[in-house]
Amino acid sequence: MKKTVKSMLFVGCAVVMFPMVFMFHLFGLVLDKNQLVAGFSQLLSLLPGKLGSYLRAGFYRFVLNACAPNVLVGFGTLLSHTDTDLGKGAYIGPQCNLGMCSIGKNTLLGSGVHVLSGKEQHNFSDIDKPIKAQGGTFTKIAIGDNCWIGNTAVVMANIGNGSVVAAGAVVVDDIPANAIAVGNPAKVVRYRGAQQ
Repeated sequence: MKKTVKSMLFVGCAVVMFPMVFMFHLFGLVLDKNQLVAGFSQLLSLLPGKLGSYLRAGFYRFVLNACAPNVLVGFGTLLSHTDTDLGKGAYIGPQCNLGMCSIGKNTLLGSGVHVLSGKEQHNFSDIDKPIKAQGGTFTKIAIGDNCWIGNTAVVMANIGNGSVVAAGAVVVDDIPANAIAVGNPAKVVRYRGAQQ
């Protein structure tokens, strides 16, 4: 019964968000969709509570590359790219900031996690040119299924399935599956299921 009610709530929220989805796609005919998703994301991030999470998922289902209907996106969380995938059962905590990324099934992101679009978003080698004018390269970051990313972690590289990244860690190099990584830069200290 509870599962049915939840499914109906997800469908209802998607229907409620239809006018915003329509506006997004209409404006997207003449404006940059990444800028649009960032703007709509800022507005929707202010909706409080669980209902706010459901409404955000109802919108993101139709504007992102992929978004499962049962994703929970916390208060104050901002997205900046349409090329984002949010897997089934994913939980994105409050005040997160997501660039171009793929979040796997049943993965949890704590509060204030920042997933950047790679570590080469800004070039800065030319000292005679402003950094903001030097461009950069966006890379889609993949966080696997069943991961836990602790509060305020910064992720600039891929994370394998089943991995845990400690709070405050800064991931600059890929983390393999089932690893536990801590620190700045994040280093693997052990593997889940391994003898201590």
